[in-house]
Amino acid sequence: MVSQELKKTLWAAADKLRSNMDAAEYKHIVLGLIFLKYVSDTFSERQTELRHKFTDPDDEYYLPDQDSLERELEDRDYYTEANVFWVPEDARWESIRNNAKQPNLGKLIDDALVAIETENPRLKNILDKRFARTELEPGRLGELVDLISKIGFGGKEKARDVLGEVYEYFLGQFATAEGKKGGQFYTPASVVKVIVEIIAPHRGKVYDPCCGSGGMFVQSEKFIESHGGRFGDISIYGQEGNPTTWRLVAMNLAIRGMDFNLGKEPADSFTRDQHPDLRADYIMANPPFNISDWWNEKLTGDARWEYGTPPAGNANYAWLSHILYHLKLSGLAGVVLANGSMSSTQNSEGAIRKEMIERDVVDCMVALPSQLFFNTQIPACLWFLAKDKRTNGRDRRGETLFIDARKLGRMDTRVTRVFDNEDITKIATVYHAWRADSETTEKYQDIPGFAYAAKKEEIKENGYVLTPGRYVGAEETEDDDGAFGEKMVYLTQQLKEQMEEGESLDNEIRQQLKKVGYGF
Repeated sequence: MVSQELKKTLWAAADKLRSNMDAAEYKHIVLGLIFLKYVSDTFSERQTELRHKFTDPDDEYYLPDQDSLERELEDRDYYTEANVFWVPEDARWESIRNNAKQPNLGKLIDDALVAIETENPRLKNILDKRFARTELEPGRLGELVDLISKIGFGGKEKARDVLGEVYEYFLGQFATAEGKKGGQFYTPASVVKVIVEIIAPHRGKVYDPCCGSGGMFVQSEKFIESHGGRFGDISIYGQEGNPTTWRLVAMNLAIRGMDFNLGKEPADSFTRDQHPDLRADYIMANPPFNISDWWNEKLTGDARWEYGTPPAGNANYAWLSHILYHLKLSGLAGVVLANGSMSSTQNSEGAIRKEMIERDVVDCMVALPSQLFFNTQIPACLWFLAKDKRTNGRDRRGETLFIDARKLGRMDTRVTRVFDNEDITKIATVYHAWRADSETTEKYQDIPGFAYAAKKEEIKENGYVLTPGRYVGAEETEDDDGAFGEKMVYLTQQLKEQMEEGESLDNEIRQQLKKVGYGF
């Protein structure tokens, strides 16, 4: 594992070299170099392994003719059979590092990336070749190469693990540096962990229709490995509309040796679905909130609108419908959405939500605290969807679990909150107990102020509103010793949400009155 201190030191040094360059542009420079270092390191590691094998008389790879050793070391088949990218000699990190002070360094890096793409079809059109036209001050690119040269592997550490950790850390730091724009490609790790721990992917197809930098996929692999599964037990399917982010996720997955299918090209999930026939076992997504310009006339009558046609002015329910369409009958999906999705009655959203509840596909709702995301201070929620609530050893038909997690988490910085492992475990444990998963023996019980299992009839009585605070009730005991400021923040936020919900209902009443000629 890479120490937190080393990652911080590397980031501080890299960020210092950025000078006046915009973080959104600089991100691709740094992450592209980290990827180039990775493929070169893994190639060198395999070459060292082969050299040992070729010279060991007891190894099946032993070469009686040692004069042919260097030639054999350049045979690409020895690398591809071990799932290692083939790196041409001029594209190897040693060559890049030796030319770090040359004025044409940017072009040399671009040429190296072109050569790697040419030799490895899986990477074709994925690598971002922008180094020759970088706006870094003279000499800074060379300094960056020197810095990344310090990232390597030693002892029992694997290059994949070390560089993967650095890559993930840098993704988070760039998201912080970019603010709102950064949130479009990065979902905070602690939020992803909540989704993954609840969905608990073990084997099968995992899909993310707006995959950003690929955090959902990476955490899924980590979950499987931490629970005794094998690396590669899941098949990864993703889609991303932003071309530069599409390349980013591909590099993020490749750096970990993960196989993936991101479609033929970056494309909009609604108008150019790259996986139209896919039915996934697990779907995880953090779509951009409240997109207003998503609709296209050719989407009229689309098969994905099984629960009703989503409003043209907001894509929230379009994402939910798209995800349900691609979910297997036995599958489970987790989606991050804006809080308004739980109670909005504007346009067709209320009708779609009612249909989803009546058809019993809403499995669990989790209210999240504010300040978890880089791109918005507005609190969000998690939707968990299941088409068949009899799967995984349970029968929870006609019931939905509500979890109010707004009091969990801690402030990691002055402006961002994170969930600690204890918070994630608390949420996941109560869900799995409710689901009566075969892996848990803990019996589910409602927890006042935190968790409540509501019957469909009760949700209907509440106007099909899915806000957890409406169902979980108050805690049995109130801790009067808590900080007054923290309580006021929580209560003020709760009041704000209730007022927004009330305003939404008022607007709906006005619209209904207008229809019968009594508008005001």
